[in-house]
Amino acid sequence: MEKDRYLRQKRFHAFGESGQAALSKARVAIIGVGALGTVIAERLCRAGVGYLRLIDRDWVELDNLARQTLFDEQDASQRRPKAIAAMEKLNAINSEVHIDPHVEDFQPSNAEYLVEGCDLFMDGSDNFETRFLLNDVSLETSIPWIHGGVLGASGQVMTIVPGTSCCLRCILPEMPSADSVETCNTAGVVGAAVSMIASLQVIQAMKLLTASMPIGDRSTWFMMDMWDGA
Repeated sequence: MEKDRYLRQKRFHAFGESGQAALSKARVAIIGVGALGTVIAERLCRAGVGYLRLIDRDWVELDNLARQTLFDEQDASQRRPKAIAAMEKLNAINSEVHIDPHVEDFQPSNAEYLVEGCDLFMDGSDNFETRFLLNDVSLETSIPWIHGGVLGASGQVMTIVPGTSCCLRCILPEMPSADSVETCNTAGVVGAAVSMIASLQVIQAMKLLTASMPIGDRSTWFMMDMWDGA
């Protein structure tokens, strides 16, 4: 007899059959299929989210492989588009999930189109310009989003639900200038820290999509230092 792939997940008392049914109908967009985005996409795919839209303009490179978990050396040597390479890996993991890849830059001219019809979108980006655009699109469309960011071995997660929580601009009214903040290119990043932050984003997504998220979780700024333990 074929086993239920979601059996252990459904046995979790806070999730159950109703939670799985809600996930199977959910539509999620992931903006950026890099370090955060690949972990987010894989975990949501394995959890049984019904539809995943992958948005990324870049291709796989060798230095991606230490932290971008859906890619391999062949993807890098062939410089394959990340959205396409990720789609193929996810199809092999869970054929029940519809994967919709978009090899496109997420920008003001197409941002609303790229999240149209989704229940939630996930921040897999690596820059403030994209995150502020995500925030503005969320407020314009009333679609919630979950921010995540990692630098070195530290990171943060925030769930933003228009109308019931504060937003990114409430915490950062102005976009930081490019020369005032470090990036992963300058400060580096630890792959295991990326996975932890992305996994927390996914937990928040699962709670939100199954109507299990406490009001207090919305707009809470979760911060973690995985190296020094703060």
